[in-house]
Amino acid sequence: MSDLNYPAYAEISRSRTPALSVVLEGLKPITWFAPMWAFMCGAVSSGAPLLSRWPWVVAGMVLAGPAVCGASQAVNDWYDRHVDAINEPQRPIPSGRLPGLWGFYIALAMTAVSLLLAGALGLWVLAAGVVGVVLAWTYSAPPLRLKQRGWWGPASVALCYEGLSWFTGAAVTGRGFPSGAVIALAALYSFGAIGIMILNDFKAVEGDRKMGVLSVPVDLGVENAALLACVIMAAPQVVVIALLGLFGHPIAAALVFASLLFQGSLMRKLLRDPREHAPWYNATGTSLYVLGMLASGIALGLHHGGAL
Repeated sequence: MSDLNYPAYAEISRSRTPALSVVLEGLKPITWFAPMWAFMCGAVSSGAPLLSRWPWVVAGMVLAGPAVCGASQAVNDWYDRHVDAINEPQRPIPSGRLPGLWGFYIALAMTAVSLLLAGALGLWVLAAGVVGVVLAWTYSAPPLRLKQRGWWGPASVALCYEGLSWFTGAAVTGRGFPSGAVIALAALYSFGAIGIMILNDFKAVEGDRKMGVLSVPVDLGVENAALLACVIMAAPQVVVIALLGLFGHPIAAALVFASLLFQGSLMRKLLRDPREHAPWYNATGTSLYVLGMLASGIALGLHHGGAL
């Protein structure tokens, strides 16, 4: 489909420079929270003294949030502009507020910024940054376009937002490759985040069906996808509880267990009407999930002998 099929593109000059507020809207600051939170969980899990390394911590948070996550949002908006014209026509590109190739240029610029910043923070951070931007592009851009390939879509986003951000936080503050325990928790919470990403796809089911995007809710149906998302979110947290107990942190294990119990009660309401309650669950159950992440990260940091 040509961009010229959008009335806004026919009416607004391609040479017009968009307002900074529109560019920021396209980078979706609200989405930066998840990777920045995961970065901080990774930072505390390393056991490194964070206050004495605050410049690296701040730079790492910028990398995880505005840079890599912002780049991923810009890439996604550019390659999803036709789907967004159906699902969310008010977004900057389909509305014409970000005309011509501006969306594509912003995606390229944010990718370059991400790689430069990652390189300045160390070899392992650069390696994670490269993986992150590759996932950002392959998720949305053809020919791979992972978001159209069922499980590959939510898995790639979960890995980028949670696992890589956690790894990056530990690598930045620990100044080296993270420990096996850090990798294990990052992997478990990253796997659980696949369920969160499946729920996030519910809002676009109608447009995805029309455009042939094979998201998990489209492939399995909303009810089955919701049930599976709940299982995926809960299962790794059970393993985390066991690991925390093994590491000698019963209080943290109890906190994650309590969080999981509350999530279970919220999941019951979610499953009654998944499409209606998915946004509500993302604001409640997901908040409990990420609080458990922080408790786990702090416990692991103490296990490594660290302190703020």
